[in-house]
Amino acid sequence: MQWQTNLPLIAILRGITPDEAVAHVGAAIDAGFDAVEIPLNSPEWEKSIPAVVEAFGDKALIGAGTVLQPEQVDQLAKMGCKLIVTPNIHPEVIRRAVSYGMTVCPGCATATEAFTALDAGAQALKIFPSSAFGPDYIKALKAVLPASVPVFAVGGVTPENLAQWINSGCAGAGLGSDLYRAGQSVERTATQAAAFVEAYREAVK
Repeated sequence: MQWQTNLPLIAILRGITPDEAVAHVGAAIDAGFDAVEIPLNSPEWEKSIPAVVEAFGDKALIGAGTVLQPEQVDQLAKMGCKLIVTPNIHPEVIRRAVSYGMTVCPGCATATEAFTALDAGAQALKIFPSSAFGPDYIKALKAVLPASVPVFAVGGVTPENLAQWINSGCAGAGLGSDLYRAGQSVERTATQAAAFVEAYREAVK
C-alpha cells in the first residue's frame, strides 16, 4: 500500500500537555506535516488527542503512539483517531485498529516481528529503535519484505541524517526528540519541523 499522507514523516510529540498540544501540532502542520502522533505516555493525553483531532482532523492523520492494549484502541477510536503507532507487535492491537479503519504503524525489529504485524493487517512498519540497527540493517530487512509496505525509521532520526534512512529504503520516518522535546517553545517546533521537511525534500530529489 502507499502511505496515505502527502509527507511520509510522522511528528511524535511525546510529553506534550493539553494546553500546548494544538499550538505545537499547528506549527508542524504549517511546516508541511500531515501525520501526527501523541504518545499515550504523555500527560493527560485523553484531553490532548481529542483537541488535536477537532482542530486538525480534516488536515492531517492524527493519532496516538505507544498504544499497548486493544482497549486503548477502542478508546482512541471514539476520539476520532485515525493513526495507531506502537513500540511492539501486539496482533490484537493491530487487528482492532484495522477493524476501525485506522492506519496502523507498529514497531518491529526483526523479520519475524515484521511478518507477524503484516499478517495481523498492519499497513506500514516502524523499525524501532532505528539508531541501534543502522541503515544497512533496514536495507537488508527491506529485501525480504513486500516492496509495497512503507517502512519508517524511528529513533535517532535528525534532519542531518534523514537522507541515509531514505536511501536505505525507508518511505519516511517518525520524528521524536529532535522535533519536539517536552517544554520547548512553539518556535523551536516550527523551526525543527521546517528543517525536517526540507531534509526530506532534498533526500528524495
